[in-house]
Amino acid sequence: MRHRFYLSRLVLAASFIAALSGVAFAQTGRVGGTVKDEGGQPIKGATVTAENPNASPSSFTATTDDKGRFSVIGLRGGTWTFTAQAPGHSPESGKLNVSTIGTPNPPLTFTLKKGAGPAGGAGGVAGKDLQAELAAADADYNAGKFDDAITKYRAIMTKAPALSVINLQIASAYRNKKEYDNAIAAYNDLLKTDPSNEKAIVGIGMTNLEKGDLKAAEETLGKAADSPTASREVFYNLGEVKFAEGQPDEAAKWYQKAIDADKTWGKPLFKLALVSLNKGDKDGTVKLMEKVIEVDPTSPEATQAKAVIEQLKK
Repeated sequence: MRHRFYLSRLVLAASFIAALSGVAFAQTGRVGGTVKDEGGQPIKGATVTAENPNASPSSFTATTDDKGRFSVIGLRGGTWTFTAQAPGHSPESGKLNVSTIGTPNPPLTFTLKKGAGPAGGAGGVAGKDLQAELAAADADYNAGKFDDAITKYRAIMTKAPALSVINLQIASAYRNKKEYDNAIAAYNDLLKTDPSNEKAIVGIGMTNLEKGDLKAAEETLGKAADSPTASREVFYNLGEVKFAEGQPDEAAKWYQKAIDADKTWGKPLFKLALVSLNKGDKDGTVKLMEKVIEVDPTSPEATQAKAVIEQLKK
């Protein structure tokens, strides 16, 4: 009976949040910059990936032109992680709080050192051509034309095998189509070239969750959580699995681990507030929602937190 009680509360909370999910930020931002080597020379055909687990889409990929320049368009406001990589060079990452209105976002400059980098290269494909093809594939993805997007992404990887990270976008497209086995296969294709890619590992776990295989989801994410380098995303998503299993107290432990890993991330704080809401702790819920707004004011969770607070204070 206890399991059923928790599930009924979780369904109510999920329904309430789903009603708020229509609130979104219509504005998008642009971030540009350059990728150079240690000698200051531009690197043509380098890939730059922008990632933000709070955004949808959560990942964009661009390539540099003959002058090492790149541009990423369509980013939601919030903190994005940018990673530049090129064959024969060590990758470099950095974070930027992307603004969608007002002052333009500052340009990013990556200086890649000689060293181990992605295997293969872009071959004879020009950086500008890759940028155009990636933009076309992303446009299809964002328009919900997932089959077309998948076809274009695969064509790009055929020309430039080094861009195996595009498997993340392919997997995401399959997840949107609810073709979960194909999504898992795409993640595994990336793991063949990058065995420690945590986003692919988390993706497999969350795809299994969407598929309804909670045991497989917990097993995948549980192994990742045991790693000394486990990130906030692993902890958060393991919390999601526990939440789906009707174990809010266990979920809360993993959400707290995600918070401890990044105290400025509103997403696990928001879910911790939902756990409090499920327990009927109105005051505790309000305090946690206020904390979400304080630490991550530009996130979708902050917008939802404001709406929850208004409802609870009526």
